[in-house]
Amino acid sequence: MNDKNTLTRLKLSKAVYREIGLSHRESSELVEVVLEEIIQALLRKENVKLSSFGSFSLRYRHESLGRNPQTGKETTIPPRYVISFKPSHILKSHVDIYADEDKA
Repeated sequence: MNDKNTLTRLKLSKAVYREIGLSHRESSELVEVVLEEIIQALLRKENVKLSSFGSFSLRYRHESLGRNPQTGKETTIPPRYVISFKPSHILKSHVDIYADEDKA
């Protein structure tokens, strides 16, 4: 996908500026504060639930065996935390409606 089809921090802050009427600087700061709070909550291993959007959570993945797709060589994937996102049923229904319109 090209950048035209990507939502960025800048585009988010411009949307806040348009919709709420804060200054450009205040809009940018608001977006940064919200994103930083989400990051800090995940670092504290807290779930993040955004009503009508979805939930972010941290999951622990145990060590596992993987394979390099180019060489076929087996390798050990170390244990790590991964971020999981589960969309809300409202977001899913919006995406389904969009997908149905795209097919027509």
